[in-house]
Amino acid sequence: MPRTGSRSSYQQFNDDDYYDDEGNGQSQDSFDEAEEDLVPVESDGNVTRGDNMNLNSPPMRFSKTCVKNVFTVLLIFIYLLLTAVAIFLAYQTISDFLNKLHQPVMSVNYKEVDSFSPPGIALFPDNAELLSCKHHYHHYIPPLVDPGTPHERDCEFTEVTYFGPFSAQKKKRAVVVRGPSDVKNKELIFMQFSQNETHEDFSAISYMLFAKFSDLIESANKSDFMRDCERNYSMWTFSGGFRTWVKMSLVKTSGRNNEATEFRQESGVVKFNDKRQESEQTDQLFFVVFEWRDPYMQEIRLIVTANPWSSVGILCAVFMALFKAANFVKLTIQWIIKMRKRHLKHKVRELNPIS
Repeated sequence: MPRTGSRSSYQQFNDDDYYDDEGNGQSQDSFDEAEEDLVPVESDGNVTRGDNMNLNSPPMRFSKTCVKNVFTVLLIFIYLLLTAVAIFLAYQTISDFLNKLHQPVMSVNYKEVDSFSPPGIALFPDNAELLSCKHHYHHYIPPLVDPGTPHERDCEFTEVTYFGPFSAQKKKRAVVVRGPSDVKNKELIFMQFSQNETHEDFSAISYMLFAKFSDLIESANKSDFMRDCERNYSMWTFSGGFRTWVKMSLVKTSGRNNEATEFRQESGVVKFNDKRQESEQTDQLFFVVFEWRDPYMQEIRLIVTANPWSSVGILCAVFMALFKAANFVKLTIQWIIKMRKRHLKHKVRELNPIS
């Protein structure tokens, strides 16, 4: 330390010149002048190089400490910034996870099959009469023979009467037909209805499709089964005086807790050229064809894309970075306090009077 050299010089001065001939010690002014005499001076009056470095060393040490403190504060600021970014990243990760958890994406898959389970075709003819019901294949329907008269029926059907789910006082009659199943050979069902007179403004017959005809046959209460089907499935209509060609497609939707089956359809309508005699044309004729559109069954699944393990991994990394940043800030603050105490200690030591 610079003061060590000065104290040794002071001690040597005390041994040699501090006492005069009378043995009295010198005054404080003489001590200051002696201290100035101890500083070597060159012939031109300049202080020597070595002592000049000793005199300038305290300001240099102070400037280094100041620079270190500035860099330390800068590092703390950077770590605080990184901590804020880490907190924002953690918040964003949790928000994205919750958003994906509550909003699953839809996955659509098409499965090719050779045959479908025979669907149930529920028709509500009211006063209309089912004249014919036949199976055909490969889009071929033979020409009509004596339209408006009953023909042979080769399809399986059953009649169910029940009270509707939306109007309990109205009794309904449903003719439920076993639908086509052989999609590979393009199986279809051709039906013909006749209605003598109607009090409605428009001539139409409503129908409904449900997943399996066997569900109705195996049901213990057919009325309750049809009531539930009408509550859950959609209703369509086909008009009189036309041939309506209905092409069905099956869609299965798998949700989180249950599965649902839905029918989608495309229909084409062509006009029936009535060649009967005018006396027979009082009866309104209805023609409808049901077949499968294609051999593909559409499966829709709701998939939750939120991965909890990746989110947990990101959060662990974020919290580890926060812990490291907090630990670094703690050690940095302790170091600053320690350096501050050391600086004050040296400053107090320099300001103490020399004994």
